Amino acid sequence: MLLLLRILFFLMPAFCRAQTATNLQQLGQEFWQWRFTTQPATSDDIQRVERPDSWAPDFSPYAIKNQQEKYQDFRSRLDNLSKTSWSLSDSVDYLCLRSAIERVNWELNVLRHPSRNPDFYVHQTLGALFELLIINQPYTEQRIENIIHILQSFPKTIAAAKINLTEPVAEFAEIALSNLKDAASRLTTVQDELIKTHKIKNQKVLQEAIKNGAAALVDYEKWINEKLPEMNQDFSCGREAYVYFLENIALIPQTPEALLQQGRIAFNRSVAFETMEKTRNQHLPEDKIFATIDEEIEKAIEDEIAIRTFLEEKDIMSVPGWLQHYHYAKTPPEVKAIGMGVFTDFTSETRLQQNASRYVPEPDADLPYFYRTMAQDPRPIIVHEGVPGHFFQLALSWKNANPLRRRFVDSGPIEGIGLYVEEMLLQFGLFDNKPKTREIIYNFMRLRALRVEIDIRLALGTFTIEEAGNYLAETIPMDKETAVSEAGFFAYNPGQAITYQIGKLQILNFLGDAKIKLCDKFNLRDFHDYLIVNGNVPISLQRWEYLGLRDDVGVFFE
Repeated sequence: MLLLLRILFFLMPAFCRAQTATNLQQLGQEFWQWRFTTQPATSDDIQRVERPDSWAPDFSPYAIKNQQEKYQDFRSRLDNLSKTSWSLSDSVDYLCLRSAIERVNWELNVLRHPSRNPDFYVHQTLGALFELLIINQPYTEQRIENIIHILQSFPKTIAAAKINLTEPVAEFAEIALSNLKDAASRLTTVQDELIKTHKIKNQKVLQEAIKNGAAALVDYEKWINEKLPEMNQDFSCGREAYVYFLENIALIPQTPEALLQQGRIAFNRSVAFETMEKTRNQHLPEDKIFATIDEEIEKAIEDEIAIRTFLEEKDIMSVPGWLQHYHYAKTPPEVKAIGMGVFTDFTSETRLQQNASRYVPEPDADLPYFYRTMAQDPRPIIVHEGVPGHFFQLALSWKNANPLRRRFVDSGPIEGIGLYVEEMLLQFGLFDNKPKTREIIYNFMRLRALRVEIDIRLALGTFTIEEAGNYLAETIPMDKETAVSEAGFFAYNPGQAITYQIGKLQILNFLGDAKIKLCDKFNLRDFHDYLIVNGNVPISLQRWEYLGLRDDVGVFFE
């Protein structure tokens, strides 16, 4: 009997740890099942989630009240979990789940999208439709039914918008009006393309849903125009809200002022390096634009394979054989017509056997900023969005053995990795064969650094959207259309634009600390493999788990 008690005594801590981890995982699973049905549609491609069949957004007053109650319930249950015998990894998982839960509060109660942002409802209509159109796979009967279901929800969503928008912001309304322009004809394009290219059993139902959906959007456009003169002019969230975001969602242990200074230093560095690179290349001819879109698509296929080989041959990181490919593709007319987000399909957790896609236009010297670089050399965008950037990271994270780490927490680690791998592969010599592409990489660095200032000044109210757009257009430089679009997106998504530069700086600090602490035991491939498979986890938490350094995370437990 005494022997049995001794065995039980030694087994009890392990049992408690296992039970704690199980409870945390179960709560996380319940939260994410709920979140997949309630998360707002957004133009941000890395935040897209798989919806259940027959899903449609619901932001009626009752649904919003229910979401607020569920937020309180999930947060209370998380706080009340027993933390006895927690491992370090359990603590990391806890903070990831807490961040995801707090994002609900950020959307509903801090930014107050449903009551302040008229464009929010354009995304819950046209944006929700775009989520289904962007999938680069043949249309199935079920997918067509899901499209019809979303279209049928438009009138209800617009009716809810008119009730919920009690404090609408004028600048967000202007963005909504821009996104609503020609909505009826754009929906007609969707209808015509689906009918022309696919057998649709419920053709009349589709046509009726398009008709009613278009009417709802036209009515919403009229309503916004009528209300616009009396709308609120103050769009900024303010410093207190921004600090809340940094500490509770992004898990970045720094002040807005410190981040602003880091952004300015990074901007000056990028301008200096771009100037040096251009001076070095001043006698070289400009690279030619692809003659056809087919040529561009074929070159992107070739380049993506070459990048994967480069990563392995240079011992940079592991490229699993099961990983599918990231390809360029021609833009379908219905996708182009709706256009409510980034034109990428990164697949999903259940579609890992499929290739990811980036839709591109016909190559032309006058294309907007990013498309112009793709028409010159596909590799910078392949590296950021494809391999080893977003698609690569998301796919490996979806295969993470820990379910809580398969989910989006914040853009910081994901966009930070996207920018980090651009500069990392520049240093490894990937672009040595095309000096003009090195100029593109430095200009990308310049843009991402400047976004820090744009984000923080928009959030603190020292920039209008127009001023931010003009500043971007003149300082990068870039086309005005892209600059104003970026500024508008950043204005009502505070904290997103800092993620590229600040995320990259966190990774560089993490790498430097790892090399110093581990000395000869440090292995860059192993570091990158850990970074990528945990790519949804904020960098401050990765650093804590990998190195045991707690100095960046203490504030998150206060």
